[in-house]
Amino acid sequence: MVDDPRATVLLRRFATLKTQRQHWESHWQEVADYIVPRKADITKKRTSGDKRSELIFDGTAIHAAELMAASLHGMLTNAATPWFSMRYEDAELNGDDEAKEWLEGATDVMYQHLARSNFQEQIHELYSDLVTFGTAVIFIETDNDNGVRFSTRHIAECYVSENEQGRVDTVYRKYKTTARAAVRQFGQDKVTNRIQKLNTDDPYAEIELLHVVMPREDRNRRKKNNLNKPFASIYLDHEEKMIIGESGYDEFPYCVPRFLKASFEQGYGRSPSMTALPDTKMINKMSEVVIRAAQLQIQPPLMVPDDGFMLPVRTTPGGLNFYRSGTRDRIEPLNIGANNPLGEQQLEQRRTAIRAAFYVDQLILGQGPQMTATEVIQRTEEKMRLLGPVLGRLQAELLQPLINRCFEILVRQKKFAPAPESLRDGSIDIEYVSPLAKAQRSGDIQGILQMIEFLMPLMQIDQGIVDYLDFDGLAKHIIKVTGTPAAVVRGDGQVAGIREQRQQAQQAEAQMAATSQMAEAAGNAAPALRAVDDTQVDLEQILGAAQ
Repeated sequence: MVDDPRATVLLRRFATLKTQRQHWESHWQEVADYIVPRKADITKKRTSGDKRSELIFDGTAIHAAELMAASLHGMLTNAATPWFSMRYEDAELNGDDEAKEWLEGATDVMYQHLARSNFQEQIHELYSDLVTFGTAVIFIETDNDNGVRFSTRHIAECYVSENEQGRVDTVYRKYKTTARAAVRQFGQDKVTNRIQKLNTDDPYAEIELLHVVMPREDRNRRKKNNLNKPFASIYLDHEEKMIIGESGYDEFPYCVPRFLKASFEQGYGRSPSMTALPDTKMINKMSEVVIRAAQLQIQPPLMVPDDGFMLPVRTTPGGLNFYRSGTRDRIEPLNIGANNPLGEQQLEQRRTAIRAAFYVDQLILGQGPQMTATEVIQRTEEKMRLLGPVLGRLQAELLQPLINRCFEILVRQKKFAPAPESLRDGSIDIEYVSPLAKAQRSGDIQGILQMIEFLMPLMQIDQGIVDYLDFDGLAKHIIKVTGTPAAVVRGDGQVAGIREQRQQAQQAEAQMAATSQMAEAAGNAAPALRAVDDTQVDLEQILGAAQ
């Protein structure tokens, strides 16, 4: 069989990526051995169900990593609370009530499809990979039933490359599947002869395939078919060096966040587990020693005279040991001089260092007996703000591309209501309203409340100070920071209409008051006018009699 030239080029690039990644693999394997043993099969090849905890004598690092992954999940993508919203880049559209309600309706549709999909389970797996390996990979694809489907890939399968902007845009994934599944996915006539034969002889036999997703440089932008989409999707049988399937994606289907990343390192990131690895290895070795020392104290070695005793020595409860009568020889324990409190003190120091590496102090709030609710809230927000650098990178490399990808998939599936004509060209921006994101912005509201508190005494002296405050802008800013839903907030048009009606009502009320005052004044003047008229009649009668 003649090799496919395109497959040969792709496999040559794959070899380069493998060379670039090999220095990370031993590091990942060591991290997995001590902190996430269920995934400790990067350089070691283990069978399913194999026992993988033979190196672990202390579970502090394992529990701390699980706590941090669960906390990131709860603070960033909690299913019970909104964690993102959408808004328009155009300020006028953000003030339009119809436009805001349509966008909030689209946001609700996205939440519904995320809830119906496997997002929650897969995103938690991603956080676990992120905390341990420093690099996590999640694949987002179209699902006919639930709209979208997610799959977190093990880092051992993935080889990545960055573009000129430092963002991952190429993923080579080497994975195992069965011959039967490959034939069902690609078709009998597309797979190689090797896979066809395996499917006939042993359809459940495992084979290795290579899936390549990368930017497509030589596409025809005028054509809208799968072979001319912005990102290429190519499946290869790398043993036969043949392409067995090719398609494309409109957006990059992978999200590859890194927890921390050195500026001079390409592709992969570093994690809290790597920071805690020296202490983790030390505490496991120390725990092994302390356990042995405790065992020696509980069941110490015995000193037995070399003569006069019947062996074996029985140490079981009620055991009988015979010795020569008339001698002073006895069985005595050997004092090894172990100092268990010192060992426990050293272990606790290492545990504290491991918890600090995993931000346990920031994730768990120690509440004192004298703390008020306000103090608890303030301390919680302060601790969350310490995770600001982590939030910034995750927003750029995980949340934003993930939301964009899901939005575009649902648009193509026509899951959203028809947009008004005024929104056809409106660009949409993403706003994060998770508890962690709100904690980053909560300082603004605290500053506003503090400013109002300072100005209140001055307002009693001079009312003109109020002129410095833009209450409309203040209300909009608080609504934005707190992430208040558009359904409970009126748009600029509605507010203007309400104010106009209020002004008209006030003008009508003032006009009625003025009319009433004029009528009252006229009523008070009527008796005087009648008196003047009567006086004038009397004068006319007197003058007439005189003539």
